[in-house]
Formats: sequence, C-alpha cells, structure tokens
Amino acid sequence: MGIELELHAERPGRRKKGAPDTPLRASYKHGEGLASALSGLDLHHSGVLGRVDPYRDTAINEQEAELAGRQIVALIERCPTGPERAALLDLAAMLEACATTPGSYLVFIGD
Repeated sequence: MGIELELHAERPGRRKKGAPDTPLRASYKHGEGLASALSGLDLHHSGVLGRVDPYRDTAINEQEAELAGRQIVALIERCPTGPERAALLDLAAMLEACATTPGSYLVFIGD
C-alpha cells in the first residue's frame, strides 16, 4: 500500500471534456513511506492530514494545504530518519507548493 502525490492547477476532473488532467508536479517515489507515516493519525484529532484515505484519492485545496503545512512539522520531528522522514519532507514541499499556488489542489492518490 502506498500514497502518491499530485499537485494540480485546479480541481482534478474539472477540465473541459477531452482535455488532459496533467499535474503541475508529482511525487511517486515515497508512496509506502508516506502511507506508513500517515497511518497512525486519528481521523478526528489530526486535522487535514488525518483525513487522508490510504485506499482512495483525497484532494485538498490551497487553504487546507496551508493548515496541513503547519501539522507536518510535528510529524517530521517524530520521524528522525528513514523512508517515512523522506516521504514527509517531500509532502512538506508539495504542501508548500499547493499553499502558494492559487486555485490549486494536492491529491493524495490512495492504493
């Protein structure tokens, strides 16, 4: 099981019929580490990142990405080394890109 990331300029699936849904940026190399790092989060008490579903796609907008960016610092501190830390650092960069790109969405692609 893994979670991949894609940053889109607008909500995916909202393009005109026939137009490709191309991400601005993507991360496919830390899927298992990201799923592992997010697996311990509580749906009701872990904010935006706690809502990420490891089995389905979860999209967050730029405002939610800004909130999640504040959460990610604590998660990174709990993972001092290994694939989980690399995945969280990659997620932090994607959250920052989403938060600073008006109208964008970050999609967590569940396995």
